[in-house]
Amino acid sequence: MGYTMAEKIIKNHLRYGELKRGSEIGIEIDQTLTQDSTGTMVYLQLEALNIDKVKTKLSVAYVDHNMLQQGFENADDHLFIKTAANRFGVVYSKPGNGICHQVHLERFAKPGETLIGSDSHTPTAGGMGMLAMGAGGFDVSSAMAGGLYYITMPKIVNIKLTGKLNKYTSSKDIILELLRRLTVKGGVGKIFEYTGDGVKTLSVPERATITNMGAELGLTTSLFPSDDVTLEFLKKQNREDDYTPLFPDDDAIYDETIEIDLSELEPLIALPHSPDNVVKVSDVAGLKVDQVVIGSCTNSSYSDLKLVANILKDKKANDDVSLVISPGSRQVLMSLSNNGYLTDIIKSGARILECGCGPCIGMGQAPQTGGVSIRTFNRNFKGRCGTQDSYVYLTSPLVAALAAIYGKIVDPREVEFDIDISTYDDFILDDSMFIYPSNEKKEIVKGPNIKPFPIGKELENTINGNVLLKVEDNITTDHIVPSTAKLLPFRSNIPELSNYCFNAIDKDFASRCKSYKNGIIVGGQNYGQGSSREHAALVPLYLGIRAVLVKSFARIHRANLINAGIIPLTFEDEKDYENIGLYDELIFDDIVEAIKDKDYIDINNKTKSTIIRAKIELSNREREIILYGGLLNYAKGAKR
Repeated sequence: MGYTMAEKIIKNHLRYGELKRGSEIGIEIDQTLTQDSTGTMVYLQLEALNIDKVKTKLSVAYVDHNMLQQGFENADDHLFIKTAANRFGVVYSKPGNGICHQVHLERFAKPGETLIGSDSHTPTAGGMGMLAMGAGGFDVSSAMAGGLYYITMPKIVNIKLTGKLNKYTSSKDIILELLRRLTVKGGVGKIFEYTGDGVKTLSVPERATITNMGAELGLTTSLFPSDDVTLEFLKKQNREDDYTPLFPDDDAIYDETIEIDLSELEPLIALPHSPDNVVKVSDVAGLKVDQVVIGSCTNSSYSDLKLVANILKDKKANDDVSLVISPGSRQVLMSLSNNGYLTDIIKSGARILECGCGPCIGMGQAPQTGGVSIRTFNRNFKGRCGTQDSYVYLTSPLVAALAAIYGKIVDPREVEFDIDISTYDDFILDDSMFIYPSNEKKEIVKGPNIKPFPIGKELENTINGNVLLKVEDNITTDHIVPSTAKLLPFRSNIPELSNYCFNAIDKDFASRCKSYKNGIIVGGQNYGQGSSREHAALVPLYLGIRAVLVKSFARIHRANLINAGIIPLTFEDEKDYENIGLYDELIFDDIVEAIKDKDYIDINNKTKSTIIRAKIELSNREREIILYGGLLNYAKGAKR
């Protein structure tokens, strides 16, 4: 029996477990990345672990999220990360160098190697045949310290691409089509591998768009082959020595196969307020547009923005449209400038932002009240853009650029335009905004906004807590800890951030938690989807949440809860969800014994005089982590 691409990489890095679907495996990690929104916690954790130098082949600390410096907080965080990076042997990417995923793809990603990052869109590097996964900060710091990264061995799905995209469609339409078919829950517990003749028609940036937004499917990661297209891209980056071929064996066995004929795709668009709310562009053609934002780690490559420049050349953005463009990296920006495309973009009336995440994470460019914003991003959760009653649509750079010109959504097939379809020009290569660690040990500098992170306590044998929040399906980490320009500066200050926990759903949640000793959260399907931010576990931990009982979890958030020492439980009978109310008092007797060796626990709902059976779906290692009160305690060998 042959191996898939993912199996080949996992096999070469496997240090615990076996290649058996559904079993826990531990793999060695070659590279890590952090960004400033989540990275502060990672480096505080490395300090707590008393690590001298990171053990990975390469670790990079990017500054790309908290770029607005309205106060001292963000600048202080950047200085902390810079000095911590030097202390621990990590490469530091200065503000303005670009978005972590775009820059890492350009300068560091290697076919056949492993990468985890404290950002859910780390799978972007899968566009170059790298096994790249988003993870919580505790898992990233553990890997940097030399530990393994543990996951449940996923199912592997073959996405077979045939045919070729036409002039009116792009790789964004491929991933939107998968979201249309499968929904945001459709990839949980799976890796997608792209095969077929259609693969070779896609450039590395196009592939990276697909692997990036695969996170919205709930995937563990996505992989493309490392082939002649990969080699061409690496040559343009002067990194051909990093090339390693990677293909599935002819007799590789997949758990499932999904076929997409690229020639049959139509231009697609995701309606508010979910990436899987996908329809044909023709279905919403004519809708008036107030704002167009092009960029993010999904569609900010040189080829993306070159196409946009072609569309905008000798044209003006509509008078009623605010057109905003953020290049994904300094390399992209300089290459656009060098080759004349930046002038075409600027002449159109576009506002050029610095190379960073910006509007995608609510850091500026919030649309007007009730505004319609067309974006090339990967998420359009309600309020994420900074305006609660706005309407955010997700689509390709082509459709977005045309909307900017016409002031409305238009079907590309109904208008005339010219584009240069050549993939690459010469890139401007300049790594001067990377700071490599020195041998000199300097002090780590911490500003007053940087507070210690909460640490879980040894599990007690009885938990008596009240249900302090009950939520529906598809709760995102944005719901749990909002991502806005106002709150992002407090990512290194858990006590302050806790005041806004679940603020968009229930403004009284934080104060309610502070009134009770222990709390329980009850939720529906796919709880914790979206960003990998471990703050969505650390803030509830700080507020006294002891357990989360839901119908199902998103992968990364479940891991973050375990790492924080919060017990993740799922209903054995989902009908029990309906029989739990806010403030119900739940009693967990003999929870230590249940965590040690049982697959369930019977929870006494004292308020309703009923018993709820919850499933304990934990590996032996995860059980130990919960008993210790979190990964940090477990890693340091604390005694129970």
